[in-house]
Amino acid sequence: MSSKILQMTISAQSKPVHTASIIFMHGSGGTGPMSKEGIKITLGKRLTFPHIRILYPTSPLRPYTPSNGYLQHVWFNRHSISLEAPEDLTTIEPMAEEINNLIDQEIQQGIDVKRIILGGFSMGSSLAMQMGYRFRKDIGGVFVLSSFLNQHSKVYEALESSPDDSRPPLFMCHGEKDDVVPYVWGEHTFKELQRRGVPGEFKSFLNLYHAVNKEELIMLQEWILQQLPPLQN
Repeated sequence: MSSKILQMTISAQSKPVHTASIIFMHGSGGTGPMSKEGIKITLGKRLTFPHIRILYPTSPLRPYTPSNGYLQHVWFNRHSISLEAPEDLTTIEPMAEEINNLIDQEIQQGIDVKRIILGGFSMGSSLAMQMGYRFRKDIGGVFVLSSFLNQHSKVYEALESSPDDSRPPLFMCHGEKDDVVPYVWGEHTFKELQRRGVPGEFKSFLNLYHAVNKEELIMLQEWILQQLPPLQN
């Protein structure tokens, strides 16, 4: 089964030159265009920045075990949607190589790796954590919306094996009424990452289910600009 990215939707910066990049990865069953449009509907306008371009890749179609093996757009397979389940490394690691290639393409266009942020929704931000704290610890930040890492994730092992490395800052949000990824899973993940030296902040939303809301996106915008301010001429 191929791990190739199927499609790329881009939201260009509003000024002529982009000096920073965001890679936003959708949740299971979604696509890049769906993420871009969903954010626009929720925020009430397009998510844009003067100097930052946003890449919305679409994951490959693959059999997804929690959906009885039916083909879905997912970044990797899960044995089950459970905190205790083992990670499916045979699908995570090839996908990480694809995202790594995207990062390198941005670097080849002159973007400093510290000015590249990865994130997304649900499974997409789970992959972002894999990238930022296991495969590409040199990136500028990670944002996580309604997601978690498995209890014995390789991410934790990677952080423990390199205690002196820097860790990208983390911005994590979770709805307290999430009925797909329980709030306690997100909270547990954040605490485990913090315990291993990841700096960051965790925002909870009282009446939010497994979704994003406008308040969350406004907070995310502000955090992104803190990490990726415009370059001074």
